[in-house]
Amino acid sequence: MTPDATNAPGVITPGGLATARPLGAAPPVESLAPGQPPVAILVDYDGTIALTDVSDTIMAEHVSHADWERIAAIYDAGRMGSRRLMEWEITLVQATEAELLATAAAQPHDPGFAPFARRAAAAGIPVEVVSDGFGFFIGPALARLGLADLPIVSARTTFEGRRGRISWPNGHPGCGVCGTCKRQRVLDHQAAGRAVVFVGDGESDRYAAGYADVIFAKRSLVPICLANSWPFERWTEFAEIHAWLNERLEVWRREPARAFPAPVAHPIFCGPEVWGEGVQDPPDAVRPPAHD
Repeated sequence: MTPDATNAPGVITPGGLATARPLGAAPPVESLAPGQPPVAILVDYDGTIALTDVSDTIMAEHVSHADWERIAAIYDAGRMGSRRLMEWEITLVQATEAELLATAAAQPHDPGFAPFARRAAAAGIPVEVVSDGFGFFIGPALARLGLADLPIVSARTTFEGRRGRISWPNGHPGCGVCGTCKRQRVLDHQAAGRAVVFVGDGESDRYAAGYADVIFAKRSLVPICLANSWPFERWTEFAEIHAWLNERLEVWRREPARAFPAPVAHPIFCGPEVWGEGVQDPPDAVRPPAHD
């Protein structure tokens, strides 16, 4: 039996009261400890660790609705919120969890990710998977890679028979544009004293990359960085980022102050501070069609 949210680990609010953390919510970020490299690494999953967009592959193989690819393209153009999109998409999926997990398990992963993650962990650097996809297949995939303990910040998708339900334990409390607020995870690690390295590949990464201190970008994240004049490193496979990390750690051993950039407060360009409270879509948004 799945426990309900009242059995989730407690968190302390600013007023000092203990509250239940929603099921699937990421643990609080720990402050930088003496002797740790002052850096955290946040990594997208779909198209980044997995070489395909697993959420899109599930849609392609298990949905027959004629409109879903057209609507997904509107999201890819930055004109629709991912939360609204995925709430619509999950109603279209009519398959069992086992069938969907089998589809996900068939997707290839970058063979360099596991060695990279282990190298970072051995150096005391937090590594987290931050995903704005369906999320339910990430844990099993990481377990197959030998990384079952790696933190996952994503949506919570559950199934009853051939119907799925999605919730947002890592969403922003005042903004409904993204299902998972990657921005907030970047800011939390920076507030704990770490520069943030963000590794991604696409549209769902813009609200993390724009606040990160080091960006590794490929595919459609590259033109987003270029359009916004965000400095970034192009990458193709995790072996390249692994080599970068080894070089930075060698500098850290010799000259700690030169190894990693200091975390910088970047201008706020998304969220309730810019769009207002409770917004569901970014500017110029298009809603998905109703689903009968």
